[in-house]
Amino acid sequence: MAGPASGDTSGAVPPVIDVNKPSVARVYDMLLGGKDNYESDRVIYRQIMEFSPELPVLALENRRWLQRMVSWLSREQRIDQFLDLGAGLPTAPNTHQVAQGINPTARVVYVDNDPSVIAHGRALLMDNEHTDFAPADFTRPAEVLAASAVAEGLDLTRPIGVIQALILHHISDLDALLAIQAAYLDRLPSGSFVAISHVCNPRDGSEAAQLATAFEDKLHESFPSLRFRTPVEITSLFGGLDLVDPGLVRLFDWFPPGTEDGRDDSPADDYRAGPSQFVVCGVARKP
Repeated sequence: MAGPASGDTSGAVPPVIDVNKPSVARVYDMLLGGKDNYESDRVIYRQIMEFSPELPVLALENRRWLQRMVSWLSREQRIDQFLDLGAGLPTAPNTHQVAQGINPTARVVYVDNDPSVIAHGRALLMDNEHTDFAPADFTRPAEVLAASAVAEGLDLTRPIGVIQALILHHISDLDALLAIQAAYLDRLPSGSFVAISHVCNPRDGSEAAQLATAFEDKLHESFPSLRFRTPVEITSLFGGLDLVDPGLVRLFDWFPPGTEDGRDDSPADDYRAGPSQFVVCGVARKP
């Protein structure tokens, strides 16, 4: 496979970036310390930080979970091809860097339709022959799977790792989202894995539920489609696939089966008791 998004970007018109409209990808990148943003993004970022200054730690935890998960899939499950849906702005270490650090021939295809992500993704992957980028909307599975970067770069007759990190909560209609998920899951061969992280509101009257509701309300004006879901709703997004241990848990509680539960850079107890409960994650295997 030659170059990023081969066949998808040949002669493509450069993406138009609307600097006056905040971008979810750019705001999230700011939480990770990124510098590719505009004033529209910084306005949202300042509001978020005023309300919950712990969120950069949470964003970092999501990246650490992704690293642990991709490492486990690559090393222990011998997954050598990944489809990273709604990948966001490049943030080291990226999925391909983790996977290819274990298996240099591992193939990774990133999918995103944010103009900022498309521009940076193409540049990042220019010299990586085993990594590609598909400028597509992940909510249109047929188009994603037909994109040349995916159709030519990945072998859907062999097990694949599908990553959906902090993207599914941007689809407000659960029924529509379940249909999207089914379209992807139906195409995956046996032995494939699906990894999801998602904002969560238990809606059980607990302190965590009250905090999640307040945060959801705060973000509604800027990101009206954002939906915090219950653990049962999030579990349904795996389409009945078998969740691997430890199941659906908070980001910092997910460790691959058989590994030590704990590490030197674990967040402090006061962080664990606060906004950290907003995000849960899980990995499931298709029998």
